[in-house]
Amino acid sequence: MAPFAAATTTTVLAKPGYPSWRPLDRCKPSATATMSTWRSGRTAAMALGRRELLEERDEEWRRYLAPERQEVLAHLEPWAEANMLPLLKPADSAWQPSDFLPDAATLGGEGFAAACAEVRARAELVPDALLVCLVGNMVTEEALPTYHAMSNRFEATRDATGSGGDAWARWLRGWSAEENRHGDLLSRYCYLSGRVDMRRVERTVHALVANGMPMHAPASAHHGYVYVAFQERATAVSHGNTARKAGACGDPLLARICGAVAGDEKRHEAAYTRLVARIFECDADAAVRAMAYMMRRRITMPAALMDDGGPGGSSLFARYAAAASQAGVYTAADYRAILEHLIREWKVEELAAGLSGEGRRARDYVCALPDKIRRMEEKAFDRTKKKPSLVPFSWIFDRPVSLVLP
Repeated sequence: MAPFAAATTTTVLAKPGYPSWRPLDRCKPSATATMSTWRSGRTAAMALGRRELLEERDEEWRRYLAPERQEVLAHLEPWAEANMLPLLKPADSAWQPSDFLPDAATLGGEGFAAACAEVRARAELVPDALLVCLVGNMVTEEALPTYHAMSNRFEATRDATGSGGDAWARWLRGWSAEENRHGDLLSRYCYLSGRVDMRRVERTVHALVANGMPMHAPASAHHGYVYVAFQERATAVSHGNTARKAGACGDPLLARICGAVAGDEKRHEAAYTRLVARIFECDADAAVRAMAYMMRRRITMPAALMDDGGPGGSSLFARYAAAASQAGVYTAADYRAILEHLIREWKVEELAAGLSGEGRRARDYVCALPDKIRRMEEKAFDRTKKKPSLVPFSWIFDRPVSLVLP
């Protein structure tokens, strides 16, 4: 996560392919220019370059709102009915958060107190670093309103009325209903564990929902479903790794909880991955260009704007990402493995017929990316050899976690 933050402004603006942009470091002021004149001119040039770049990017993804692109998704609606909706579980057969945790009404006062004491005793075995990862994952899950709103912006598949009967609308609501249980369950465990400052965590969730999330090509289903397919697999990996580590630490309840969440995410990942595979079959050139567009801008976790309100709160995501990487919950290797998996699933390397020149360049870029990421992994590994710092987290009452920050 952390190693794949968005490119810096300088890197993006100097990128080849935008002929109207001339790298700023080659521009020299005249001998008579004052420093203030140079600075103001440089600022104006940067602003102009950013505006031109944004306009060009907007034009690129807005082409996907053309009728012929929308028709691809309309054509796939019967397929979604037959292949995506069956992957959702009805409310009567789905697990619910109360299935995992002590219930006072069932156990009675003394039994409930004893069961809660057992939860706390097991939770004491979970290292602080893993607990930070758990809380970060929970905060991410709790921002579900943002993700539902984001998915409902996809022009071709949105639920226009809020209760639509088409397959796309029913999938979105069913997906959201299943996702809604994840944050509830993880939050209740954290509350019962006694090891988490719930008010600081709740404040973080509040701020994250208010802050929203940046989304590239926000109305394009081609781009959006590439992102969601990647993100669902990343979330399944993160929860699955947390489950395994919790079990190894001696907390079988937390292992079961995270395993249940990971199981849901795997079903959701399967649905979105198959959907994008169908889009590739129907509209390969547009699909591979959309994939390259998203990968150039990095697939970042949706909670990138989390903030706990404390000093350096805006860097909270970077600290959480570093903790996840160093705990082995979600690493650069996981990011690469997900990309390699999707390249195989969508047969990107095999694409040839019907690709435009732009499509071929997009295919080549995507297929070369895993090797580039592997080199970044090596650099990230070298960073772990540096002396770590003790980094406090408000979520766990400001207890410090030993981290090497990027």
